[in-house]
Amino acid sequence: MHEVRDPELPGRLLSVERDALLPLLRARGEGDFASPVAACPGWTVRDVLAHCSAALSRVVESRYDKDVFSPASNQRDIDERAGWTITEILDELDRGMTEAGPVIAKAGGPLDGVALGEWVHAGDVRVALGEPGAYAGAGLPFALALLAQVTSARGHLPLHADLDDADEPVRLGDVSGERPPARFIGDGPTLVRLYAGRPVDGVAYELAGADAAELNIFG
Repeated sequence: MHEVRDPELPGRLLSVERDALLPLLRARGEGDFASPVAACPGWTVRDVLAHCSAALSRVVESRYDKDVFSPASNQRDIDERAGWTITEILDELDRGMTEAGPVIAKAGGPLDGVALGEWVHAGDVRVALGEPGAYAGAGLPFALALLAQVTSARGHLPLHADLDDADEPVRLGDVSGERPPARFIGDGPTLVRLYAGRPVDGVAYELAGADAAELNIFG
């Protein structure tokens, strides 16, 4: 049993994040884009943004297959943009975040994780730049809803999350009731970090019935 898919959800998340992230990035100096991104070893902010813009362009232009988002393919996309200006990368990212939503909606579900991954990478970039609001902000409610949608579709382990910053609990993974759910108590950004395999050192939360590594959907 899966949650009913909302086909418009990925596009809404991308649009909200576009409006928050692009002005922030366009205001940064050239040198900031050389900052290393801890969540993506070996990549700079520029590399992460090039990966994100390339991935969305592939979606918009229907240039993808099951192996297109492999590590080797991601690196090729970054290398192909080595001669681009930061403005060109940001313009491509802006276009992708604007136009990918309808394409993802029509795909029927397999591309929903792309939108979620883009939002997580925006958090990675905020961390690297020392900006507040990583894995939070206006996009968080949409990201949590999409996380529930993606984990349900994949039959991921069931989890009941009581969030400090949400009025209602969030149910993730297999909601058939055939397996008892794990339990999480904490805030939304921490839950996202766990599912994205990002560090949660020094953050207070409770997780019972599962190990943190079992939640990672991008590992």
